Amino acid sequence: MKAHVYVTLKKTVLDPQGQTIQNALKKMQYKAVNDVRQGKYFVLDLDNSLDAAAAKAEVESIAKDVLTNPVIEEFSYKLEEGA
Repeated sequence: MKAHVYVTLKKTVLDPQGQTIQNALKKMQYKAVNDVRQGKYFVLDLDNSLDAAAAKAEVESIAKDVLTNPVIEEFSYKLEEGA
């Protein structure tokens, strides 16, 4: 089982890198992009012996305790069976 974890800055936190990317896209004539938020992406290869509930608990714990700074970042994730 694999977990795909996405970490981004909270909406209330200024994202200068995202703003720079958005400005570059506009200069390149990509006018339809209204906002860009940059972040981090992790793939966790989990033990296949974990059931879905245990995998969910493990990933949430890792994301909260290790992968994010809860003051300025938030996370989402997706579990992929059989990978």
